Amino acid sequence: MTLSTRYRAGAAVTAFVLASLSLIATSSAYAADPAPARSADRSATQQTASAQAAAPTATSVLSAAATPDSKSGRAARAAPQRGDIPPDFLGLDRDGRPVKVSDYRGKLVVISFWASWCAPCRRELPMLSALQAGVGREHLQVIAINLNEPRRDFEAFLKLNPSLAMSHIRDSGTVARHYGVTAVPNLFMIDQRGAIAQVHRGYSPQQLRQFAEEIAALLPPEALKRPTATDKQAQ
Repeated sequence: MTLSTRYRAGAAVTAFVLASLSLIATSSAYAADPAPARSADRSATQQTASAQAAAPTATSVLSAAATPDSKSGRAARAAPQRGDIPPDFLGLDRDGRPVKVSDYRGKLVVISFWASWCAPCRRELPMLSALQAGVGREHLQVIAINLNEPRRDFEAFLKLNPSLAMSHIRDSGTVARHYGVTAVPNLFMIDQRGAIAQVHRGYSPQQLRQFAEEIAALLPPEALKRPTATDKQAQ
């Protein structure tokens, strides 16, 4: 199925990362078309997602209880928590090269599991892309792991959204199972030593201040002083 939706980072989200990583954003800061229609075999999953979305959680609304690795029938493992060393292998990138957490030792690594049919995921991805662009790759690596979608849908979504400047991986469910992912979006921050610093499940604009404070606390001071586009124009 061809996806027909384009998503872009709103101006407020871009300012959020380029200025000082501290912005209170509202839902109006995001621009997104309606979610693409899915095939009939998704209907049961979407009904489950809608039921869960009606129940608020402590920090966000989860978009779906997708069961990773459903073909094998294996249950997700216990999710790694703050202070844990996470599973190293993250899958293969779009060029078929293996990606490991240890490849980025010394950088802050942000990993987000997502799906194109997940509305909160589609709001989170532009923010993460703006974060990667704003901080740069010297101190930060953002890795977006698509969970359990057909490759054609994964590639079509990225083709329609070329501005999502981060590393992309498609996972059939194995990596998600090792990370204990049972819903998307599910985000992990891994510090420069390779340990999990923060875990977020679900996404809402109201989380941005907390997210900004966590990112700022984990980045070295020189990363936060990176000149913005406005600064460069002023020079």
